[in-house]
Amino acid sequence: MGTSPSSCCASNLGDASEMVKDSNIPGRFGKDSHTFENGATYTGEWKGTCRHGKGAQIWPDGARYEGDWIDDKATGSGRFEHVDGDVYEGQWRDDKAHGHGTYYHADGSKYEGEWQDDKQHGQGTEMWPDGAKYTGSYVHGNKSGPGHFAWADGSSYQGEFLNNDIHGAGIYKWSDGRKFDGQWARNRMHGFGQFSWVDGRSYEGQYVSDQKDGEGIFRWPDGRQYDGQWKNGKQHGIGIYCTARGDKRRGEWEEGRRTCWLGPAEPQKPENDGQT
Repeated sequence: MGTSPSSCCASNLGDASEMVKDSNIPGRFGKDSHTFENGATYTGEWKGTCRHGKGAQIWPDGARYEGDWIDDKATGSGRFEHVDGDVYEGQWRDDKAHGHGTYYHADGSKYEGEWQDDKQHGQGTEMWPDGAKYTGSYVHGNKSGPGHFAWADGSSYQGEFLNNDIHGAGIYKWSDGRKFDGQWARNRMHGFGQFSWVDGRSYEGQYVSDQKDGEGIFRWPDGRQYDGQWKNGKQHGIGIYCTARGDKRRGEWEEGRRTCWLGPAEPQKPENDGQT
């Protein structure tokens, strides 16, 4: 489902307090340019020995930040250009992406939304070059909480996420018309759910790791039905089979094959002998 930057920009900005504590930097106000011991060059506004106001800093490797500074920290609005071509543009606090901002990846993907301490946190939208798109909640850099993911092939998921995995209650729709509405665990159908096929077949019951497992009801388009036990995706155990006419029989199945009938599913009604 795509990856997100675990950290936006703090490691690139470095420890600003160390860079400006240079005995050769006189107290200054207004605009000026200075090259630090690490080779980075800052051009902009100062307050004493602190970068403060509007300014731009360029690192020896080519990385560049331009925007607001407060007390020697990137704070306010600014743009950071990474050496690899990635760009972050948005709000900052203490040298970290914090608030609303957009991260553009060199490969064409991007994230637009909320940030906290250099990580995606809050509501946001992530898009990829192939057309895939996620809109929803992020927690500390991961997709977590309610969200919607649409894949390039037409498949989609609406529901809960946890640490970038489909996890919790949600609806997954395949591009061929299949649909699952139910519980998920780490990208697998797990728990109670309803699965439907475009040809009219349906299953309602328990799943374990993407397989029908436990109690469940399978219905065919012609009216037939199996209500009973499942294991590893197959009928396994005791179940009741109902024909298209409504006749029911109780039987036993093993790995998808009926091994025997156990009798009628319910007591037979006595025939009417004409008496009232």
